[in-house]
Order: sequence, then structure tokens, then C-alpha cells
Amino acid sequence: MIEDYDLIVSSFQSQYGLRLSKEIHEMSWEEFKQMLIGIAPDTALGRIVSVRAEDRKEYLENFTPEQHRIRNEWKSRHAEFIKNHTSKEQMEAQLDAMKIAFLRMAGLGGD
Repeated sequence: MIEDYDLIVSSFQSQYGLRLSKEIHEMSWEEFKQMLIGIAPDTALGRIVSVRAEDRKEYLENFTPEQHRIRNEWKSRHAEFIKNHTSKEQMEAQLDAMKIAFLRMAGLGGD
């Protein structure tokens, strides 16, 4: 989520008309997660997520070199993450760390 921060900000602006730098102070973490899950495929984040998640051979054959790069980098990072975070407790700890980092980027301190 941290590496996608700019995409998240752009997508919230285009889909919801929200400027996260201002709205995040009023938004609960649960509300933020719900809105993030609802990001449409025609937003900046939605387009990148579509590239990362694509597995259909007929679509992959038509990917540009840049789309392949994006997908391959994501697959490598995801595989490494899964390898290093196998327990539920480790996954939850990582998600909590990402939440705090995101809140700090938004100027909220994360505490």
C-alpha cells in the first residue's frame, strides 16, 4: 500500500472527489479500507491492479513491455512477501505496520 500511495491518492480524487490529505483526518481506518476496496478499474490504482492480477494468456500476449514489467515486479514482491509472512500473526503485524505508515504519510502520526 505504501508504494501505491500516489495511486491511492489519485484514485480517491478521481472516483470519490476526495482529497485524502484533507479528508483522512475525518475518516476512520475502516471507512478508508472500505473505500479502497471499492476503487473502480478505471482509476489509476484500478488500472495497475488489473495489470498485476491478469493471468489470462490471451491478454498477457498483448501486454506492452511496461505492463509486463509492472506485473512481473508485483509477482516477485508478492511471492517474497508470502515467503516471509507465512503466519496469520505475521500478516496482521505487517498490515498494522502499513496502517501506521500510511497514517504517518497523511500527517496523522499513526498512534
